[in-house]
Amino acid sequence: MAKLVRLVRFLFVCSVLLAIAGGVFVGLTIWYFGRDLPDYQTLARYEPPITTHVHAGDGRLLAEYATERRVFVPVSAIPKLVIDAFLSAEDKNFYSHHGIDPLSIVRAAILDLGRWHDRRRPIGASTITQQVAKNMLLTNQLSVARKVKEILLAIRIDESLSKDHILELYLNEIYLGAGSYGVAAAALTYFDKPLDELTLGEAAFLAGLPKAPSNYNPVRYPQAAENRRNWVLDRMVEDGYATAAEAAAAKAEPVVVRHREAAEVVKAAYFAEEVRRELLARYGERALYESGLSVRTSLDPPTQAAANTALRDGLIAYDHSHGGWRGPVAHIDATGDWPLHLAAVAQPPGADAMAWQLAVVLRTEGDGARIGLKNGTVGLIPFAQLRWARRRLADGALGAYPRSARDVVKPGDVVLVAPAPESATAATASRVSVVGHSAGGRLLARTRAAPLPLFELCQIPGVSGALVAIDPHTGRVLAISGGFSFEISQFDRATQAERQPGSAIKPFVYLTALQHGFTPSTLVLDAPISLPQGPGLPPWTPSDYEHAFMGPVPLRVALEHSLNTATARVAQIIGMEAIGETVESFGIMDHMPREYSMSLGAGETTPLRLTAAYAMLVNGGKRIAPTLVDRVQDRNGLTVFRADRRPCPGCSNVEWTHQKVPVIPDTRPQIADPQSAFQIVQMMEGVVQRGTGVAVKAVDKPIAGKTGTTSDWRDAWFVGFTPDLAAGVYIGYDDHASLGKGEQAAVVAAPVFRDFMIAALKNSPPTEFRIPPGLQMYRVNPQTGLPPGPGEPGIWEAYKPGTAPGKDRDMAMHGMPGDQETSQMSAPDANAAPASAAPATGTGGLY
Repeated sequence: MAKLVRLVRFLFVCSVLLAIAGGVFVGLTIWYFGRDLPDYQTLARYEPPITTHVHAGDGRLLAEYATERRVFVPVSAIPKLVIDAFLSAEDKNFYSHHGIDPLSIVRAAILDLGRWHDRRRPIGASTITQQVAKNMLLTNQLSVARKVKEILLAIRIDESLSKDHILELYLNEIYLGAGSYGVAAAALTYFDKPLDELTLGEAAFLAGLPKAPSNYNPVRYPQAAENRRNWVLDRMVEDGYATAAEAAAAKAEPVVVRHREAAEVVKAAYFAEEVRRELLARYGERALYESGLSVRTSLDPPTQAAANTALRDGLIAYDHSHGGWRGPVAHIDATGDWPLHLAAVAQPPGADAMAWQLAVVLRTEGDGARIGLKNGTVGLIPFAQLRWARRRLADGALGAYPRSARDVVKPGDVVLVAPAPESATAATASRVSVVGHSAGGRLLARTRAAPLPLFELCQIPGVSGALVAIDPHTGRVLAISGGFSFEISQFDRATQAERQPGSAIKPFVYLTALQHGFTPSTLVLDAPISLPQGPGLPPWTPSDYEHAFMGPVPLRVALEHSLNTATARVAQIIGMEAIGETVESFGIMDHMPREYSMSLGAGETTPLRLTAAYAMLVNGGKRIAPTLVDRVQDRNGLTVFRADRRPCPGCSNVEWTHQKVPVIPDTRPQIADPQSAFQIVQMMEGVVQRGTGVAVKAVDKPIAGKTGTTSDWRDAWFVGFTPDLAAGVYIGYDDHASLGKGEQAAVVAAPVFRDFMIAALKNSPPTEFRIPPGLQMYRVNPQTGLPPGPGEPGIWEAYKPGTAPGKDRDMAMHGMPGDQETSQMSAPDANAAPASAAPATGTGGLY
């Protein structure tokens, strides 16, 4: 008996010591691994990364930016069916345990002993809380240390957060394959459904994915996916979340993936990229890609579509007439299985933007080239659609026009084609048509009953350009097309290309003159002139394009015909300091050198800045800043940025009770005399009606603008406006190569502007330019600036009070110093004060 007592006492002491040792071990373990645990309190403030959505002005989607495709849904909005499925599959005791499930851990440990012996990966016994700790605070490393930390964190998280909050984190954070994070994103990805439309089987399938999403991919492994879904359904029956009959019905349904229909996305890649850069600069990369911003932009989709079409068509037209044929995309064997060979040729970048497709030349004929498409269709490129394809010679000049199809292509050439215009199709008679072909592409039968489909030869243009459109009253950018294709080049020529504006700068020279006393009828001498450029430099001697001089002409005519020597003489009279101040105040350049050559556009600017400056002319000389983003909201709907910052206390949170509409103040700074601004607008109307921009006259609505061509014909511009829309077109090579001798903006850029305006304004009624108060309208002959005589043409011209046309005209002319007949005038130093500091008198003065 004594021995038994001693044995019991010994065992008791051992048990106590073992318990103490175990307690010490557990305490040391908790202390050791708990020293550097992540801060689990951050989960209380955690906001999962969600997608930033960028929308066009009409609400349509423009772009999405995210590191993970996730749709956040509060746990209160997640259907019970989905929650039940995940609880059965992952943690049926979730609402009863305290972060860990000891029974599950013991069960998994026993099973893992056998798996360890067989060198198999251990199974998990992680609760949902443990998975939250691992996925959001730890790594996926397989180690005892990580598992201990996971358990400690799970216990602490369970103590700190509510069960619903933990479940919300889990269901929105878990990765479910196919790039989907969270149950809402997965429901859309796999079934194209919101959560509340999921069936029992679909919810069970999603609940079975967390274990190994790639292994249960229903497309690659349909049987494994079905088996896993059925396993979850069985667990749901055991846990009382579904009846046996409901589970059986769900098991009878196949796992059918319904790919999500692509949302309608506005095609404006250059605009979207500018918005992305702006958001990145303002909020940083993390906010852009993870904060779920909602961005409303100023983009107008119809205007953007018109800009894309007009610019691309203009670049193609120029390339056809001046770029030359640069040869086929590739060459393949056209005698064997040509459809297979053609399918292996990659589509060139930029071709998709025009819906062009690849074709192989099967043979050349007298009436064109027989071609085959990837789908086996055989068609014809009529010779008329090949006539443009002149080859460039070794000296860079274009060769002669081809005389037959074989001068352009040969069998086996892979080329880009598009359906021929309807006019070409109608003009072509019935051709021999293939009605069948063998697997090897050999012709099987022919008939003369139906014509072949006709195509035109296409080519990615070598030249590039930009088109930008702005609301002149607000500065909201309505469209940006920064090149032929964003896929070819992400360089945005509308905002990033610094180019010389050439004669497109002249309206601001003449605006300065009008603000210094000139009128549209002031006579300016168009004759040779040399101006000093500074010590040690030769005189600057500009010349007109046609090297012919018109003599004394009204200021209006000088602008309409873009007379260089007359403009240089205006610059000499009013001084470059005044012109520089005007150019800088309109935002064309930040710091313009005070050199005479700047008056003819020798400086550099971007199409966006120059177009914005023109917009400030038509809006009456009010300063605006081009903006692409109207409003930014955070994930909670709070507005964090608004472009329109005008105060309006009565515009928000107001119930409509038929009170007066709030009056929003006009806070735009006045940077130019509105009367002078309207005068220059009228003069620019003359550019379209009678001058270098006459190609734009076809818009057939009140419109004004100015051409711009730079030295050696490197850059071509047309910038202009209607009363409510300003737009600018730039055409040029990225390497500053010449567009070709004599390639003026009037024939390169103006037609692009014309086509854009016709499309953009097709649903807009004609609107006259708005006349500011105080001006007086007189009828004048546009060629002389004087009241029209019998039978002479006349226009209505605006004059400031006291400057009526013809007043003191002869006296002012005779009062001009120097010999009026001289062909060359001396001039003061460019850095000296203006030669006429006082305003010009009336309309007189021969300058």
